[in-house]
Amino acid sequence: MAELSNKVILTVATTGAWPSKNENPAVPLTPREIADEVYACWKAGASVAHIHVRDDEGKASMSYEKFKETLGYIRATDCTIVLNTTTSGGLGFDDDLRMKPFRELKPEMASYDCGSMNWLHNSVFENHPRFLEKLGPAMLEVGVKPEIEIFDAGMVYNALYYLKKGVLTAPLHFQFVLGAAGGMAATVENLVFLKSLIPAGSTWGAFGIGSGHLPILYAALALGGHIRVGMEDNVYYAKGVLAKSNVEFVERSKRIVKEFNKEVATPDEAREILGLRAR
Repeated sequence: MAELSNKVILTVATTGAWPSKNENPAVPLTPREIADEVYACWKAGASVAHIHVRDDEGKASMSYEKFKETLGYIRATDCTIVLNTTTSGGLGFDDDLRMKPFRELKPEMASYDCGSMNWLHNSVFENHPRFLEKLGPAMLEVGVKPEIEIFDAGMVYNALYYLKKGVLTAPLHFQFVLGAAGGMAATVENLVFLKSLIPAGSTWGAFGIGSGHLPILYAALALGGHIRVGMEDNVYYAKGVLAKSNVEFVERSKRIVKEFNKEVATPDEAREILGLRAR
């Protein structure tokens, strides 16, 4: 792994559950739009694609058919990007619906949101213990690596509990999500604290939502972590300037990584860093 110590995994989250074309006309929403954007981001240098889908009205969805169509388009190309599907494509979906896409389509990774929280001060993002205790073994069964999404410090302790219980297996991969209303603010101090809690041998990345995007990106690189960009988290390229595409974020991040005297990991290097099953 020594030769990979200078490599940074660059994840692109093209769509998410929230932004619509009202917020930014360039947000990809249909399976074809999402697949084409993922392909373009891969060509630009992204290592991993975090996939959400939308229904026919552009609303948050966990539709298996939409995931199947989206991943099908990507897999029909020469694209080698690591596929990472969400298990939390919105609020209120039942457990089986949330798990069916990764169970059936077997991406290399899927999100594991390690706790419940008040969401945007108006609803509850529920990840009940009974769901999390099913989710870990279900991922292990089909060879899908959990990306443990952390919105506040208590979720790290949940992950450590599930690791001790055998619901999760080491080495763990954490994604620190900072700046969501109801979670921890996007500050460097919070990122340093969260990093201090995870077990030795873990891998981790981080991103900030909205205006926290660039500060957390820089801090994650300075602390030796991996990074995530994309319109799921931020539809603005700069203050008051809408992003023209997800590719803009990927290209800027590559330049920043280079300025840090590091290199963006290829998808296959990301697989090696994360210990993913062979393609």
